[in-house]
Amino acid sequence: MSIYKRNDTWWIQITTANGERIQRSSGTQVKQEAQELHDKIKAEAWRVKNLGAKPRHTWQEAVIRWLSERSHKKSLHTDKVHLRWLNAHLNNKHIDEINKSLIDAIKQDKLKTGASNGTVNRVLALLRSMLSCAKDEWEWLDTIPTVKLLPEPKIRLRWLSHDEADRLLKELPEHLKAMAEFTLVTGLRESNVTGLQWSQLDMKRHCAWIHADQAKAEKAIAVPLGADALEVIRAQLGKNESFVFTYEGKPVTRANNHAWRKALIRADIKEFRWHDLRHTWASWHVQNGTPLNVLKELGGWADLTMVMRYAHLSSDHLKEYTGNASLKKEGRVAVLKEKTTTP
Repeated sequence: MSIYKRNDTWWIQITTANGERIQRSSGTQVKQEAQELHDKIKAEAWRVKNLGAKPRHTWQEAVIRWLSERSHKKSLHTDKVHLRWLNAHLNNKHIDEINKSLIDAIKQDKLKTGASNGTVNRVLALLRSMLSCAKDEWEWLDTIPTVKLLPEPKIRLRWLSHDEADRLLKELPEHLKAMAEFTLVTGLRESNVTGLQWSQLDMKRHCAWIHADQAKAEKAIAVPLGADALEVIRAQLGKNESFVFTYEGKPVTRANNHAWRKALIRADIKEFRWHDLRHTWASWHVQNGTPLNVLKELGGWADLTMVMRYAHLSSDHLKEYTGNASLKKEGRVAVLKEKTTTP
C-alpha cells in the first residue's frame, strides 16, 4: 500500500527503482494531499536514478539530521521549540524550496505572534545555520538564500548598587538568599550554582571548579572562593549529600522563580533578572580595579569580547593620558617635555 492511515495522519510508503524503501508521515490528514506528496517523492526518486540529478532533501530530513548531529548542544531544547514552530511553514517543503520570499513570510508570521525582534532573530538564525550546514557539511545544496536578521535595540547593562543588593538579599527566602550571595561573590551562572555539588569543592584549597561540560564556553573553570563564598558554603553543610544548594533538603533546579520575582517587587528593583547578578559581580570587580584579562579568567569567558561590556565602568587605566588634551599651553608643554625626556 503506497499511502495508509496511522491514527488521523496519512503515511507514505515507497520502494524506489534502486530498492530503497521510503516510509514517512505526510504530515496531513487529507488523503489527496498525502497522495500528491507521495507522487512528488516517487517522481523525484525516478529523476535522481534515471537522469542523474542531485537528490533533493526535505525539511523533515534536515530536522532529523540536525537534531541527531547537534544532540550535544546546550540549547537543543530551544532549537526544538523553534523547529516545531517552523514546521507549520516548512513541513512539506524540500530545503531547496526555501527561498528569500518564504523566509520573509516566516519572519512576518513570527512578528504577528507578538514576538520581539530578538526572538524572531533566534528563529531566523537557527534556519540560517541549518541551511548553511546543508550546503557546507551535508552537500545537499549548491546555494542558499541570504537570511537577513532584524535590528535589535541595544540594552543597557543592568547591575545593582551595594544598597540595592542589600535590599534584595533581605527580601529573599533563605535558600535563594544563599544562592544569590554566592553568585554575587563568584559570578557563576544560575545553572552552575543550582547544579553545584560537594564533589566540586575543595574547602582546604578554597576553590571550586566547573567541569567543561557544565560551562558555556565548554572549558573547565577554576573558581577561587573568598571568605564570603566560604561562609555561604559552610552554612549549607549537612543539608544534602550531593548538592550544595537545596530547599527543604532537595536540590534547587531553578533560582529565577516566583519567589525571586516577588522579592524583586518587595525590594523595589525593576528590570532585573537572576543572570544580572553575574553582571553585578563583574561590574563590582571592574569598579574596584580588577583588570579585564583577570576578569575574563574569573568569569570563564572564552575571549575578551564579552568582558569589554564592562570596560566603561572603570577609567583608571586612562588617567595617565588625560593631560594629552590640555586647554592650557603650559599643560601641553609639560606633557611634551615629559615624553621627550622619558628614557
